[in-house]
Amino acid sequence: MKDVIVYAEHRRGETRKVTFELASEAGKIAAALGGKAHAVVLGPGSAQLAEQLKNYPLDTIFLNEDADIEAFLLDPIVDYLEAAARIAGPSLVLIPNTLSGRDVAGRLMVRLDAGMVADVVEVKPDLGAVVCVSPKLGGALITQCALRTADYGVVTVRPNAFAVQTAGAGVHVEQLAKPASRSYPAAIDRDVEEGAGELALEEAPVVVAGGRGLGGPEPFETLLKPLARALGGAVGASRAAADAGWVPYNLQIGQTGKTVTPTLYIAVGISGAIQHKVGMRASGTIVAINKDAASPIGEFSDLLVVGDAFRIVPELTKLIETAKGNLS
Repeated sequence: MKDVIVYAEHRRGETRKVTFELASEAGKIAAALGGKAHAVVLGPGSAQLAEQLKNYPLDTIFLNEDADIEAFLLDPIVDYLEAAARIAGPSLVLIPNTLSGRDVAGRLMVRLDAGMVADVVEVKPDLGAVVCVSPKLGGALITQCALRTADYGVVTVRPNAFAVQTAGAGVHVEQLAKPASRSYPAAIDRDVEEGAGELALEEAPVVVAGGRGLGGPEPFETLLKPLARALGGAVGASRAAADAGWVPYNLQIGQTGKTVTPTLYIAVGISGAIQHKVGMRASGTIVAINKDAASPIGEFSDLLVVGDAFRIVPELTKLIETAKGNLS
């Protein structure tokens, strides 16, 4: 493997931060392998996203706005990715570790007869091989899997694993030819997006997360959500809160949940076990609100506020709302 290919998952030109994370990292990996970095952007709105990707360290952006991408389930995407991989030659294909990304990766692996590693948080080229670091067994085990195949490797990457760095120059946009006529058995009738209208947890600049110390599901709505709304952020949770059924698992942050890297992370009633720390330790500023001054989260927080969250959070929310009102 020499080249690196990024699949830019999007919806009519709107993408997630993980796309830019992969585009940033692809150039570094390709340089270490002695090859080039490419991105594949497919479906309506692709030209809009391609313009943004020109600001990242890529050599080529393969593009096709084929409407079949939105009309049929996954198969057209796999066709185009396979075509791009054949053009580039032996390559490492980076795909976001999302619900659809995992399905695309599995199908592409079969098409390319490739090795595959899932839910990767670090990629390290090493003496001709590509070593992928991936947490397993709920984070109890950190594995290093080496892709040694001479041809293709497929890797799904956990969002927020890489930093975003712009450094585009002379990126070439190439129209990717539509693969030979194919019939697709699974058409998409309509899309239903979970949590539509709310800011995605992985994209939020501010995350307000709650844990076992909140005592039940109600404070997530009455205590945390108003604070998150005032700060323009999103609500998350510890595994304990999700396991208790207080919040859905798509809000869980940690080794077995999501990884977030907001500018500001506020942990309310969270003890700070290592499993949770792994999912938020790359946040800009970490503020913890906890009644226990000896809670582990205080060791890696920038600010630990010791006291009753049910008194502190409403007052904090009022102060922020008042300050915003004075500025408007």
